[in-house]
Amino acid sequence: MIFCYNRGALNHSRSLAQVHAATLLFGLAGLFAKWLALSPFLIVLGRVVFASLALALIIPAAGGRFSLRRKIDAGLFLLQGLILAVHWVLFFQSIKVSSVAVGLLSYSSFPVFTAFLEPLFFRTRISRLHVGMSLVCLAGVFLIVPSPAWSDRIFQGVLYGLGSGVTFALLSIFNRKLSFRYPSPVVAFYQDVSAAFFLLPFAFLHPLTLSGRDIALLVVLGVFCTAGAHSLFIAGMRHLSAQTASLISALEPVYGILFAAAFLGERPAPRTLAGGAIILAAVVVISLQNLKKLRPRTD
Repeated sequence: MIFCYNRGALNHSRSLAQVHAATLLFGLAGLFAKWLALSPFLIVLGRVVFASLALALIIPAAGGRFSLRRKIDAGLFLLQGLILAVHWVLFFQSIKVSSVAVGLLSYSSFPVFTAFLEPLFFRTRISRLHVGMSLVCLAGVFLIVPSPAWSDRIFQGVLYGLGSGVTFALLSIFNRKLSFRYPSPVVAFYQDVSAAFFLLPFAFLHPLTLSGRDIALLVVLGVFCTAGAHSLFIAGMRHLSAQTASLISALEPVYGILFAAAFLGERPAPRTLAGGAIILAAVVVISLQNLKKLRPRTD
C-alpha cells in the first residue's frame, strides 16, 4: 500500500508548521517587556528597525525584489504598519503593567475578533466551530481577571491585551490578502518599515540612552522574534484561513508562560493557569479538526 499526500495537503501541513514555529518565537518576545527598561514605544521602535535591517539583507540575498505590483499596495502597507505599531505597543504595555502570562493570555483573544471580521473581508461563511472555540478562548482570558477595576494592574493588563488582540486580528486579515501578491519576507519588511515611520517621533519625545545589553536584546527581538517569526507567520497564512492560524497562535501564551517561569521566575496564579488551560483546550479541538485534512489517501 502506497501512501501519498496531495499537493494541497502538503501545503497545508507546511503552513501549520510555519505558524507553530512563529508562535514559539512570538511567545518568547513577551519577555523583552520585562528585560528592557524602556517605554513600549521605544521597544517596538527598536524591534521594527532591526527587523527591517535584517529583512533588507535577507530579501536580496534570496533573490527577492522590493518592487510593488500595485500603487494601492503602498497605502495598504502604511496602514498595516500603523496597525502593527499600535498592536505591539499595547502588547508590551500590557505585560509591563501586569505580567507575561496576563499580557499573552489577554492578547490571545484575537481569534474572537478574527472569527467575526474575516467573513466581512473574504465573503465566507462564519464557522460555528471556530466561533465557538474563539468564545471559549475569550472565557479563559476573563477568568484571569480578579477585579474589574482600573486600579487593579491585572485588569489594566487585560484591557491593553484585548486592544492588542483586536489590532492583531485586523493585521492577520490584511496579511492574508497581501500574501497572495508578495513573498512573506517582503510583506514583513514593508510592515516593519511603515511601523518604524509612525514610531520614529517617539525617539525624539523620550530621551534615549541605550546600553550594550539593551542593543543586544533589541537585535535578538528584531531579528529572530520579529523578522523570522513574522515571515513564518505570514507564509503560513498562504494556505490557512486567518481563523485557523489565529487559533493555532493561541499556544503563544503557553510558550510565553513557560519561558517566563524559566527566565523571569514568574509563577502564574492558579486562576491564570486555569484560563490558560481553557485556551489550550480550544486550540486542541481546532488542531484535531485540521489533522483530518492531512490524512493520507491511497491510490
